Amino acid sequence: MTDILVYVPNSGKHAAEVLTLARTLGDVSAVAFDDASASLAGEYGAAKVYRVEAPGIDDYFVDPKATVLTDLARKVAPDYFLLPSTDEGKALAARTAVALDNGLMTDLSGLAPDGTATQDAFAGTTIVTAKATKGFTLATIKLGATEPAPAPSSPEVETVNATVAESDQRVKVAQRVDEPAGDRPALSEARIVVSGGRGVGSAEDFALIERVADALGGAVGASRAATDAGYYPHKFQVGQTGTTVSPQLYVAAGISGAIQHRAGMQTSRVIVAVNKDADAPIFGMADFGVVGDLFQVLPQALEEIEKRK
Repeated sequence: MTDILVYVPNSGKHAAEVLTLARTLGDVSAVAFDDASASLAGEYGAAKVYRVEAPGIDDYFVDPKATVLTDLARKVAPDYFLLPSTDEGKALAARTAVALDNGLMTDLSGLAPDGTATQDAFAGTTIVTAKATKGFTLATIKLGATEPAPAPSSPEVETVNATVAESDQRVKVAQRVDEPAGDRPALSEARIVVSGGRGVGSAEDFALIERVADALGGAVGASRAATDAGYYPHKFQVGQTGTTVSPQLYVAAGISGAIQHRAGMQTSRVIVAVNKDADAPIFGMADFGVVGDLFQVLPQALEEIEKRK
């Protein structure tokens, strides 16, 4: 049976997706650095969990974790080693690949049992298939590659004791700031996202986008044009240079559909676009499109949503 090693951070939906994909490939062993991650691995079908105990490891940048993962990969010799395609995941994968002189593929949108990988290149305009030619398949998996499906298990747990070597203490974390969680779901994990673009016109008018999102129980997003104009905070930007989302429903209001925005939401299950420009590129990928003024369309939609509650 094919052996799959998965790094499981405590990152909810994205980690669950990677574990779900990994189960289609073979027997899954997970690497967890905390109890929440270990629990998540069990919830999504891991047969074994390597529970790493390494005091002080979170006081430094990714180097100490990369060393642990590299050592585990040498020990386990997996056929596949998969990580979420986050900033941390890609940093860890790159260091592991260099240390092992192994091939690396990033931002995969699919992975077949024969090792053939699918990647969206050039902001999603081109689909590429690739295969590792050196070492095992070491790859990071893009958010939205699969729908997470729980498969509760009672995994074997092996404790891995590690220390932070002096050579891995080059970059120390000075401070971590956790922003207070709001009433809305996290943008990257929301099942519904309502985004506004330049067509919203002002920061004050973004209140309409928020009202629709709240009525649907979703998160609020924004295009780069909207965040650059100061209509909404940059942390809510959806796109190639912002957050990648893959909700069940994505509503794009007043967004023309620039390629960098489409790259960040094109894996959404259902896309609804509202724009007064009938030639807006967003309509080319929308499942449902409404040509009209968002300030006339959204209030009507909001009224209907409220009626059905």
